[in-house]
Amino acid sequence: MDIAQRERWRAVALALLTDYVDCLDGGRFEEWPLLFAERCIYRVTSAENRARGYPIALIDCDSRGMLIDRVRALREANIYEAHACRHLLGPVVVREPPRDGVLSVRTGFAVVRTMRDGPGTLFATGEYLDRIQVGEGTVAPMFLEKTVVCDSSQIDTLLVYPL
Repeated sequence: MDIAQRERWRAVALALLTDYVDCLDGGRFEEWPLLFAERCIYRVTSAENRARGYPIALIDCDSRGMLIDRVRALREANIYEAHACRHLLGPVVVREPPRDGVLSVRTGFAVVRTMRDGPGTLFATGEYLDRIQVGEGTVAPMFLEKTVVCDSSQIDTLLVYPL
């Protein structure tokens, strides 16, 4: 893959990732599932579990419907202290062109959580391992799979908002 191709695919992935964090940081959670294919995977796990091949995940959704249910729970069922999250993205790494219309991308991230009456704290760091549908017939790029690999095996509070 030449540099121009790599940059083209990086721009496609970055645009989708930008929409992703913009929905979450803007509190527009109902838009978040629309960035995923109907049949998709959204998983949050730890680097340790991933390295050991453990299938255990903090969150494991296998359809857009499950993501919609998570948003509904966030809005209607969960009780939590009001806070804001801010996602920071690292470089978008594209190592090869899409295969069978699917682009594989790795991106570092950090999430800062700010309570309404306190300072911001580093909530989570890690990497996104994404498989993005970009093939012919695709109206817009969307996530087929998003695996959020957290550097730490512990989250200090309820994981309310998607990472």
